Amino acid sequence: MTLIAPTLQLFFTDRLIQQRQASPRTIAAYRDALKLLLEFVHEQTKKLPAQLDWEDLDSTMISRFLNYLENQRQNSARTRNVRLTAIRSFYSYASLRHPEHALPIQRVLAIPPKRFEKRIVTFLTAPEVDAMIDAPDQSKWEGRRDKVLMLLAIQTGLRVSEITGLNCSDISLGPGANVRCEGKGRKQRAVPLNNIVEAMLRVWLKERAGQPQEPLFPTRNGRRLSRDAVELRATTHAKTAAQQCPSLAGKAIHPHVFRHYLCHVPAPSRR
Repeated sequence: MTLIAPTLQLFFTDRLIQQRQASPRTIAAYRDALKLLLEFVHEQTKKLPAQLDWEDLDSTMISRFLNYLENQRQNSARTRNVRLTAIRSFYSYASLRHPEHALPIQRVLAIPPKRFEKRIVTFLTAPEVDAMIDAPDQSKWEGRRDKVLMLLAIQTGLRVSEITGLNCSDISLGPGANVRCEGKGRKQRAVPLNNIVEAMLRVWLKERAGQPQEPLFPTRNGRRLSRDAVELRATTHAKTAAQQCPSLAGKAIHPHVFRHYLCHVPAPSRR
């Protein structure tokens, strides 16, 4: 009997960490996908992960799991495909270690990604950008943090994962002011800062008073902001901003939207 558990552990320690030197974000994404799968299979079979064999995770079970993601968890086709990518990566690794299970593994690898319609990219106009920047309550610590965070995201076009991954030491002020970040594929880059964003960051860093390797935008408890937390803040501020800029009411505002605006540099705060 060939149990899955040893191969599953090696997939992370050998394949992802040693061979591919995957980033922490990639490892976390694969972990979450496989964790959801194991929880689903446990509900279906009542078996713990250490008891599962390859016949318990055949193509039929994987297909049922993918349907569960869409129907019960209300995941989009895009999210479903991301989970499937993690599963296929694991099975590709397993195919080299367990040729005796080549057929069931190949059947899982043959499961195709689901087609989906690409939605129209939402963008922000100049008045909408100003309204979003002015929305956070500047009498509160979180409001001052959120204002700088959104201003930085809009001016630099950084992804939300890049924003939340920033440390205090990643900001360089003065001549040639810039922000350094690690993007997709572990690519290091430095993005110049305009005078407005530099001035706001200078004030924020003084208030933040963090150590170099501490997150630039933390929670109240000092932990790094999660993607979900940033999305929640963006949605909350969009509702406030819509009171002054009604066109925001009809838009789905999420952090990625900050990367799409009409060539506008936000004006200094009027508060």
